[in-house]
Amino acid sequence: MGGPNLEVFKFGMYILFPIGIMYYFGTNLDNRFSVPDFWPKPGQTHKIPYERDEIVKELERLKARNLENKRRREEKEKRMREMGGGGDE
Repeated sequence: MGGPNLEVFKFGMYILFPIGIMYYFGTNLDNRFSVPDFWPKPGQTHKIPYERDEIVKELERLKARNLENKRRREEKEKRMREMGGGGDE
């Protein structure tokens, strides 16, 4: 079969191959695998209200948004019924 040199070569490959892969994928990660604007900016994130007035304002805003979404959905369903579609698509 093979001699001691083959065993040394195989051992070297077993050691150097994973190290080479880790070096290739481990260097320059910021430029190679980055997605621009992945993390939201501070102005785009949620600000949790802690004061009572802020909580009330946030609840009113959420209720208004939900009512607007409901109105749009009902309007869309009405148009679908008028066109003859069932709306169960």
